Parts: sequence; C-alpha cells; structure tokens
Amino acid sequence: MVSKTNNIWNWQGLDISWSLVNQPDKPSNINVLLIHGFGASKEHWRHNQTILGQHTNCYAIDLLGFGKSSQPRAFLDYEQKQENNIKYCFDLWGSQIADFCNSKIKSPVILIGNSIGGIAALKAAEVLDINCQKTILLDCAQRTMDDKRISDKDILMNFLRPILKTLVRQRFISNTLFKKAANKKTIKQILSKAYPSGKNIDDELIDILYEPSQRKNSAEAFRGFINLFDDYLATDLFKVVNCDIHLIWGEKDPWESLEEAKNWKNNFSNIKSLDILEGIGHCPHDESPTETNKILLKLIQDTK
Repeated sequence: MVSKTNNIWNWQGLDISWSLVNQPDKPSNINVLLIHGFGASKEHWRHNQTILGQHTNCYAIDLLGFGKSSQPRAFLDYEQKQENNIKYCFDLWGSQIADFCNSKIKSPVILIGNSIGGIAALKAAEVLDINCQKTILLDCAQRTMDDKRISDKDILMNFLRPILKTLVRQRFISNTLFKKAANKKTIKQILSKAYPSGKNIDDELIDILYEPSQRKNSAEAFRGFINLFDDYLATDLFKVVNCDIHLIWGEKDPWESLEEAKNWKNNFSNIKSLDILEGIGHCPHDESPTETNKILLKLIQDTK
C-alpha cells in the first residue's frame, strides 16, 4: 500500500519542506527526487508522485524560497551581505538538492526537474557525480534573459538592458511586480498560457500556486530570481554532468523553445532522448500526467 509522509529538514539553519511516497511493505532500491519550477512547489507533482511512488521511493522537495520551505530575505551581488540574507541562485538550489540527497536519501538517485528545477537538477547532478544515476528534464528553463544569451547584434536590447537591470534591482519594483502576479485571477491567466490545452487548470492547482505566494517573505525568491542575469545555462551544465540526460517537452511550450531542445539533443551526446508531447505546454507532468508518467516510468525502469 502506498504511503505518503510530509517532513521538514533543517538545512543550514533553514527549514526545507519535503515529502516521500513509497510502499513500505514492498521496499524499492530506486530513488527519485522531483524538483519543481519557478513559483511552484512539491505539490505541483500532485499527479505524479503517487504513481511513481508505487514503483520507487519518490521524494519531492520545496526549493528554498518556495512552497513551505524557508523564505529568507534576498540579497543581490551589489548589496552588502547581512546575517540570514541569501543569494538565490542555482549554486544555492543545487547545493540544497545535493545535500538533501546525501543527508536523507543516502543512495544513488534519479533527479527529475521542471523549468528552473531542471537547471537546479543539473547543478545537483554535477555535485553528486556518480550518485546521480540519471537526470530527466521537463521543459528545462533556457534562461533567454541571461547576459550570455544576448547577441551583440541586438542593439535595442543592449541599450535597454542596463535600464532594465537598474529597475528590477529596486525592491519596491520587484515587490510591486510580485504583488500584481500573486492573485488568483493573474495566476489563472498565466496558467492558460502555460497549459495551452486547458487540461487540469482547476481550483486545486490555483491554490497550489496562490497559497505560498501569500506568505510573509514570498517575494524574496522572486526578487532574487529576476536579478539572475549571469548564472548557469543548461548548456553550461550539460558539459560537466556525468550521468545520462533525458528531455521531455511540451510541443506548445510558450516560453521554452522546442527547437532549442532539439538542438540540445543533437549537440550533446549525454542527452539520450527527447520525448515530445503534442499540444502540451510548459508543465507536461501536470497538464498531461498520464502520458508523462508512462515516459517517466519507462526511463526510471530502464536505469541500470
């Protein structure tokens, strides 16, 4: 019988929320960790964790700043570091995931990440090295606003970019932007773009995204993330990750280009597969869970 436990792990004096679904009466030696995307939480795997937990020890975690994990105040590179302030970045989230795996799972693991959770998974895979058996990326963030993605030929963007950076550094601006987004009407509008088929956009999903946004420091990770103009790209990490990588992509993702994912598959030998879900958007695990779960289970069961 499948069992679910919800837990808190103390990491560097901060609370990290995580859960485990498995069958205690049928022990498995396969460990899977689910890593959510931006603005989401471990609950976003609502249609996946129980299914995967029938065959594995399926963990899910809230990244620092999201869900029910601690939300420390953000600081940026140009600001003076103060006690308990955090620089939200992929080194932070990658270290969090790797330390969790070493502390709680204590066995080789398969990492599964959606959106920015894909970048965090890749960074953790680099740190874990041989203890990461496989990394599965669902519509991995391509980080098109990173400095490294801006062409010298894009004159307008190079002109506007310093202005944009100056604006989003201002806390009152980032807080205002966050407050405008952190309401159920706006969340539903964003979901209608992210889930082009309209499937599974329901009150439960809206609450999963809305409720964490109402916590006291919920705007802090948002401020940190929108100021990440020079951090890892997926292609940086493909070069240093030692395990096999598999891609699952929504054909109609409005933000992460399918063509770029195809280029990744063609150009990196450690990317072993690319499964495309027709008519599906940025979150295939939630918009099309039955099809996604079939792919995930096959990839998991094929792990050597």
